[in-house]
Amino acid sequence: MRNSARKQLQNRSVKTRLHNLERTFAELLGAAKKEEAAAALRLLSSAFDKAVKTGVINRPMANRKKSRLSLRLNKTNPAAKPDTKPA
Repeated sequence: MRNSARKQLQNRSVKTRLHNLERTFAELLGAAKKEEAAAALRLLSSAFDKAVKTGVINRPMANRKKSRLSLRLNKTNPAAKPDTKPA
């Protein structure tokens, strides 16, 4: 097997795993399971970092996706913040 074909298979495998982890994260958010979604986000963040380390995706893309996913997690069921506006 040629090197390029072998690397293509490995890269596709990693990208598929990232996609599946993102889908799992989105399903957990949709089901309002915030603790499980937070755990899935930690796994996903680690997987993004490993994909960057091996050169499958570039660092800005991984950072952008991690940032947007964490924003989505924080947007769901925001913690009750005290009202800071004067009455």
